[in-house]
Amino acid sequence: MRCPKCGSLEDKVIDSRLSKDGASIRRRRECLDCETRYTTYEEIERIELRAIKRDGRHEPFDRHKLKTSLVKACEKRPIGLDLIEKAVEDIMQELEAEQKREIPTREIGAKVMERLHLLDPIAYVRYASVYRQFQEIGDFIEEIQSFEKRAVRTQAQPELFKA
Repeated sequence: MRCPKCGSLEDKVIDSRLSKDGASIRRRRECLDCETRYTTYEEIERIELRAIKRDGRHEPFDRHKLKTSLVKACEKRPIGLDLIEKAVEDIMQELEAEQKREIPTREIGAKVMERLHLLDPIAYVRYASVYRQFQEIGDFIEEIQSFEKRAVRTQAQPELFKA
């Protein structure tokens, strides 16, 4: 590893630790020439994913876009950024585990909806309205009714409509 201070390639590893999430290794190093200490991180190289849009265009998969869509759906809901980041990481791991380089956006959207279904019913319906391109109020009602039929509600999730 090249020293950030003097550029030397001669160093020694002082300490290695697994990160909290287990996805990377943190290493403390010391340059043998100038004795500067610095930290490096080692992680598995992720495959370059590409999203296939509805109109057939291909574009690089954007993790930031995924997170932004989840944040937008969860806006003003009692869902912390830590849960959103965990959902993003879970979705990323699922996509990478499929070993496909190109993934249709409808598959990505379905995975997001699965996560939101578990997190929050309002966030789920918000996302579904954009993902499924709702045009009228009936589309919302149908989605809410189908959500209620298959919902496994936790104590934290209120009913959307009470009979």
